[in-house]
Amino acid sequence: MPIGDSEDILFVGVDVGTGSARAGLVDRNGRVLKSATKTITTWSPRPNYYQQSTEDIWDAICYAVREVTRYIEPEHVKGIGFDATCSLVAVGVHGHPVTISPDCEPEQDVILWMDHRAGEEADAINLTDHPLLKNVGGKVSLEMQLPKLMWLKKHLHQCWDHADRFFDLPDFLTWKATGNDSRSLCSVVCKWMFDASPDTQRWSKELLSRLDMNDLLDHDCHKIGSEIKSPGSPCGEGLSPLAARDLDLLPGTPVGTSIIDAHAGGLGLIGCRADNFSPSLTSRLCLIGGTSTCHMAVSHEKLFVPGVWGPYYSAMVPDLWLNEAGQSATGRLIDHIIDTHPATAHIYDKLPEEIRVVEYLNDLLTEMAAKANKAVDLLTKDIHVWPDFHGNRSPVADPSLKGMICGLDLSSGEEQLALLYLATLQALSYGTRHVMEVMEESGHKFETILVCGGLSKNPMFVRSQANAVSKAVLVPEESESVLVGAAILGATASGIYKNVLTAVKHMGSKADKIEPSIETQNFHDKKFKVFKNMLEHQLQSRRIMDT
Repeated sequence: MPIGDSEDILFVGVDVGTGSARAGLVDRNGRVLKSATKTITTWSPRPNYYQQSTEDIWDAICYAVREVTRYIEPEHVKGIGFDATCSLVAVGVHGHPVTISPDCEPEQDVILWMDHRAGEEADAINLTDHPLLKNVGGKVSLEMQLPKLMWLKKHLHQCWDHADRFFDLPDFLTWKATGNDSRSLCSVVCKWMFDASPDTQRWSKELLSRLDMNDLLDHDCHKIGSEIKSPGSPCGEGLSPLAARDLDLLPGTPVGTSIIDAHAGGLGLIGCRADNFSPSLTSRLCLIGGTSTCHMAVSHEKLFVPGVWGPYYSAMVPDLWLNEAGQSATGRLIDHIIDTHPATAHIYDKLPEEIRVVEYLNDLLTEMAAKANKAVDLLTKDIHVWPDFHGNRSPVADPSLKGMICGLDLSSGEEQLALLYLATLQALSYGTRHVMEVMEESGHKFETILVCGGLSKNPMFVRSQANAVSKAVLVPEESESVLVGAAILGATASGIYKNVLTAVKHMGSKADKIEPSIETQNFHDKKFKVFKNMLEHQLQSRRIMDT
């Protein structure tokens, strides 16, 4: 029976990640019935410059949406929601791309979130000591939009002069889909330093003037948006005729106001259910793990956490304050450790195509532990990793930090790769523990960790998180939490659910529970001390070299 014959209430969730655009066909209970993916291109013309194309991204979205809706009647799709990376888009007067490339490549109109060109501009913002900096953990990140806009104004006049609008990528997608020039509260408060206190809701004239960026306020903030909407609010009149034709859907199909990709994962994840665990949303730390990892937590109170972004009011869950921590490189770091090791090529040569390298390494570690008659975790007693190969997002908030490895010898075989891989997984888990430690000191109280995204499909990563942090980890049975989160936006805009919170509760899935190992707790306590010592050693080495 074709999809849709037994269910006439369906939603489409669209997720644009760092390397691909995905679409999911989702039912009203949060089950992903079908998904499709198409890769998107990233250009890196210089070190730490990462650029994309909205035309390439939209083409990939159209392909994915058409694939998942191929065998259903379009009237069964009651709403569509978009999420995307928090990347910066420049658009011209007639909607054409405006290049953000230092080499003026015309189609490259997106500065990717992980682009680090705007370090000096971020430093300049932080020197203002503006009160809004409290909302980003005390320091604005060079991954956010104001530093990137300052860089464009200073270094790329052609872009600045020709850009009619600047968008966060999720907001560009709703504009492209509907023609409605609204912006998501999620995007502007989390990445643009918009003042979204319940009694304020404004762009800060004081801050923008101090940064010589007050021209962004001209003509009722035309370039950066004057209409700010809550995630899931209906966007314009729904799909425009042109976008509907591109997507093979009906004109007027409701479109939910967008959300950042990690926050979509938080929406799809935070409502999951497990026996003997509190249903309270505020007791859960959500890990959305892919190329990078975001750590999302909500609270009833306005909690300021050093080195952690927020608190942001209603940026993810209505009427709750959001704190957002993160690691700039997680999945990408694991890939880097594996791909640059000399043993990897030999493993690829002998592996069947259907088996991933991480599966092979997980099995190898299990065999090594059995031979040594010890738990897998204990194999890394003498090898330690500091994982900030792309800087630290939280809680140190220092993008200049580097990665460190302690305990290498002259070995270069599979077993050494397996140990290095495991030590990297553990280091990422200690990063989560470091984040939790700081957040709990500031008032959060966590009962459990919820994990989704690509890393949640690696049982060794999930077990490392549970053991290193000494907290149970919940992994939803519906693995595509980000697509569910995007679909929640469409479901809310459609009116099927009266608000986002109602949709979250109805569309959250059951979860599998991974309990921490008591046997390895003392081992991880000691390794966590080494982890924090590595940070102090790096900072000490920097001080020595700077004198």
